[in-house]
Amino acid sequence: MSKRMKLGQSDVEVSRIGLGTWAIGGGPAFENSDNETASITTIQHALDLGINFLDTAPAYNFGNSEKIVGKAIKNRRDEYVIITKFGITWEREGSFFNKVGDTNLYKNLSKESIRLEIESSFERLQTDYIDVYMSHWQSVEPHFTPISETMEVLNELKAEGKIGAIGAANVSVNEVKEYLKYGQLDIVQAKYSILDCQVEEELLPLCKEHGITLQAYSPLEMGILTGTIDKDYVAPKGTARYGKKWFEPKNLANVVDMLEKWKPLCEKYQCSIANLGIAWILAQGDNVNVLSGSTTPEELDENSKALDIQLSMKDAIYMRKLAEEIS
Repeated sequence: MSKRMKLGQSDVEVSRIGLGTWAIGGGPAFENSDNETASITTIQHALDLGINFLDTAPAYNFGNSEKIVGKAIKNRRDEYVIITKFGITWEREGSFFNKVGDTNLYKNLSKESIRLEIESSFERLQTDYIDVYMSHWQSVEPHFTPISETMEVLNELKAEGKIGAIGAANVSVNEVKEYLKYGQLDIVQAKYSILDCQVEEELLPLCKEHGITLQAYSPLEMGILTGTIDKDYVAPKGTARYGKKWFEPKNLANVVDMLEKWKPLCEKYQCSIANLGIAWILAQGDNVNVLSGSTTPEELDENSKALDIQLSMKDAIYMRKLAEEIS
């Protein structure tokens, strides 16, 4: 399997596995976080593994993820391809998104807000350009901004040399089509795992048709597809796993049983369960990229091994069948 790919229709080359830094940002959503030294080491270690694609966002613990990424890349900025996002803010009002601790987050994709957001991201990331600028969530009423207006400012930022490519996360098929009316869209970020293949219905084919990279987040379903979580696990209230479908007791038990059936494949490919979960996603198309949410160099070492697996079509179909039986 190739370890590199073109980012959308651009000339930028990225690793097929990217490092996601939501957990690295720490905060109340995560059980074990806030180890800045380990986080910086992990980001720097990514280059040793050939991983040059980093994903962050201001909303990841109120800018803390961006700050950590900024410290980590400071002396090797040009070796990384950085995604950061816009559209979720706690500094200006918009359409209510959610509440973290005592702070409200709002969706605001207006031209004025984006201009303010990117300057804050530059400061936190200690850079003067962003390789991929991505809408984090899409605009909704009552503070709705048409995609045409959002794209207008993004195209301006691109022309000014402040951003290299445009991306969209958590986006519908119709919204992707709307983005494409007003400029080039090189990457779409969406939830995609063997337990959640909804993107295959329309979004993935649309991305293939238009030469858009589809970046899969949560490919291991917040760790449940690592084989390290047992049937008795209970997600603490307030964490990112709490209330999620696959962490409900019955579903969790079904997943653990399914992973038991993966073990012969682990022996065949000399890999871990997590490696199989990531390799399965990568096998779904050469325009598919995967985000790994590693928080330690050891986790990143482990997840990067998925790139060495040449998963056969027969085994990929078998894995899909097992997942469909419990979905």
